[in-house]
Amino acid sequence: MTGPTRSGRATNGTCQLHYDTFGDPANPTLLLVNGLGSQCTNYKDAWCTMFADRGLQVIRFDNRDVGLSTSFADAPVNEQGAAYTLRDMSDDAFAVLDANGVQQAHVMGLSMGGMIVQTMAIEHPERILSMTSVMSTTGEPDYMRSSPEAYALLTGTPPTDRESAIERHVEGLRVFGSPAPYADEDRWRADAGAAFDRAFTPDGTRRQFLAVGASGSRADALRQLDVPTLVMHGSADTLIDPIGGRRTAELVPGARFELIEGMGHDYPPALWERWVDLVVDHALGARRS
Repeated sequence: MTGPTRSGRATNGTCQLHYDTFGDPANPTLLLVNGLGSQCTNYKDAWCTMFADRGLQVIRFDNRDVGLSTSFADAPVNEQGAAYTLRDMSDDAFAVLDANGVQQAHVMGLSMGGMIVQTMAIEHPERILSMTSVMSTTGEPDYMRSSPEAYALLTGTPPTDRESAIERHVEGLRVFGSPAPYADEDRWRADAGAAFDRAFTPDGTRRQFLAVGASGSRADALRQLDVPTLVMHGSADTLIDPIGGRRTAELVPGARFELIEGMGHDYPPALWERWVDLVVDHALGARRS
């Protein structure tokens, strides 16, 4: 298994952001943006290498308030109780590109990461070669639907130690993760343990959640986008119902929607090959256009 080509830190104001790169920097760049509370290592080395082997430089990074990036525990909050917004997190992503000398990039974001890449495309479309928004939504309340059980797990009391962090992760994926044949509780436990050992920031996850709520709807801005867009969603997602992905594709002019049968709110390795094919064909096709 091939590890990162290079690791480093980018700076956006007082925020320091850990990043890793894979592949040849002379190739077009694919920036991978994470979801709520998710560390960059959730984009596994082997998965990143699959993209790199298809002709892309891959950059993954820890969002603010998670992993090895800056914590905002002492930051002041706005009237909605949020220490920052998705626009600030979008600026972080551009800072990572800047630190790597990348003026334009393909971007892919999962869940909250999809909201961040949408914001990147809205704020600076000239820097976005293509956008892939996965298992995400538009910021419109009517299109952010979760099952009661999934929402209760998302907003419940956070774990406090390694054992409870692992159990919460497994419990969540039992509810909103991909079901059989993709479910693998041994893999879920190993992933959760590795994530805890790298960094444990439950308060950061809460601040990211508040940032999503404070950022409002992107519907009007998405209607104006002129960025090649692929929208992907799993048919079995109960945390963000597929209506969120369908709505995103409906709003962005020319967007393509791909429903992945049997996928929940996660990314099982058995689906990586299809995922890579879809994203690489979209990105390199957009580049040719």
